[in-house]
Amino acid sequence: MVTFEECGQMLDEIADSMPYELYRELNGGISLLPQLKVHPSAVNNDLFILGEYIRNSLGNAIVFYYGSINRVYGKLDKESLYKQLVRIFHHEVRHHNEYLAGCDDLGIYDKVQIENYLRQKGKIT
Repeated sequence: MVTFEECGQMLDEIADSMPYELYRELNGGISLLPQLKVHPSAVNNDLFILGEYIRNSLGNAIVFYYGSINRVYGKLDKESLYKQLVRIFHHEVRHHNEYLAGCDDLGIYDKVQIENYLRQKGKIT
């Protein structure tokens, strides 16, 4: 398990490794918050939000949730966790860039994933 600070350092390293142009209009920046965030569609508090792209009146931002990341990936070694953080980071940056491009393919994909989760849990047919 990595500490909050170590997770933040990994995310900083990932951010620095990506082309700066991908962050255009991301005026709310990139943050790591300590909390665990349960997805609103979770059936038994078993679905967690690891990161999210947020658009509001304050601007566009990407937020990662250390508590959720730790709950889902806390038993991984640092190298394996780093790979998961890269995957999560790319996912959120893609949401931002799709928004700027006027499309939401990843948002549609995410909705399908939630529907599949709910179907698996017997909540929808």
